Amino acid sequence: MADVHVGPARDARRFLDTDELVWFAEPSRESPAQALSGIREDQRFAAEVADGDPAYYAGVYGVYPLTLTVPGSRQSLQQLPVSGLTFVGVHPDERRRGVLTAMLRDHFERVRGGDWSGLSVLHASEPAIYGRHGYGVASLETRVTLSRGATFTAPTLEQEVSALRTRLVAAGEPGVTDRMKAAAQHAGALTLGSVVRELETYEMFGRDTPQTLRDKEPQRILFATRDGSDVGYAWFRRKQKWEEGRPDGTVEVGELVGDPAAELALLRRLVDLDLTSSVILNGRGVDDPVLAWAGGDRSIHGPTWDSLWIRLVDLSLAMERRGYAAPVDLVLEIEDAACAWNQGRWRLTVDEEGTGHLARTDDSPDLVLATQLLATAYLGSRSLEAARVAGLLVEQRAGAARELDDVLRMPLVAAAAVGF
Repeated sequence: MADVHVGPARDARRFLDTDELVWFAEPSRESPAQALSGIREDQRFAAEVADGDPAYYAGVYGVYPLTLTVPGSRQSLQQLPVSGLTFVGVHPDERRRGVLTAMLRDHFERVRGGDWSGLSVLHASEPAIYGRHGYGVASLETRVTLSRGATFTAPTLEQEVSALRTRLVAAGEPGVTDRMKAAAQHAGALTLGSVVRELETYEMFGRDTPQTLRDKEPQRILFATRDGSDVGYAWFRRKQKWEEGRPDGTVEVGELVGDPAAELALLRRLVDLDLTSSVILNGRGVDDPVLAWAGGDRSIHGPTWDSLWIRLVDLSLAMERRGYAAPVDLVLEIEDAACAWNQGRWRLTVDEEGTGHLARTDDSPDLVLATQLLATAYLGSRSLEAARVAGLLVEQRAGAARELDDVLRMPLVAAAAVGF
């Protein structure tokens, strides 16, 4: 293993060059300051080794400040600040030398010492990597394909939908990203598992460049407004195509965000755009209302894969920040090789108000489980009882896994998280 030093990335050019080398993307034509504008300078970090290539870092990572909607007491919802891990990459010459492990160790120490609710979250490029470092898959996502003219049935939402107005704008227009964040904040308060970015990140993602515009139209935003306030948006591009003299364009929707009535109103506009034949919705949850509105036709449902990964970096803080459905008293033995401060036995107690407390104990455990399993169940969508049946945890007292499930579980499955 190499002697790896991790600290703030002082050289934006070197950071960007390393990222582009790792991801072998077309080089950005923007300045490093522009290309990295969505990541604050104080949230860019790099690894160095003594014998490394001086033109690049041995590895890089960045952090987006995000809010995540998690369970509140008695199955209400609340939004918490969390650390969004991104731009993670290791120089091809430095792989298998402990660079990623060193960067994650640095990241965990910073999360533990910051105002992140003890939580790190990410989207995984290679899922096999992050489970080894204590991350668990907390939500799933799918892709939905709709035909132009598709109909959606939601009788109890019709009055709300009729009160909404939808308007189309270009993503690059002044003030649009402020409006998007406001709409995302509104929807996030109502949607388990929802992620809201900072304004700078919306601005970075919404800025078109020569590379992003090649053979494509500019990014479009379709807003839904209620009483003058933005309550939802669809972020999309159209791809033009003609087949045997007929229009066969595609509407590619990267994000559809809003309260249920807003999403329904936006969908009805999207499937009615001229010169198109299909609408592709990316990043939809596996229990998405779109599936029910469209009648549940299996032909519209695409493959399912992992969406948001969660890491309980500061176990006690993270478990005390979320709320619970009912009282409980359980002793958990947590296995956590990467965050030694989490390792050991903890007593979880929840009062009648749904407020949890986690304290060290020497009592015999009811459950023995790895930290990533608890992270998987953190949003209340995935089952620890299923993990027990699969042989992934040890139940020292019969029924303990189901008891913990009962106080963690939410009535709705977590939505897919937007990209970051």
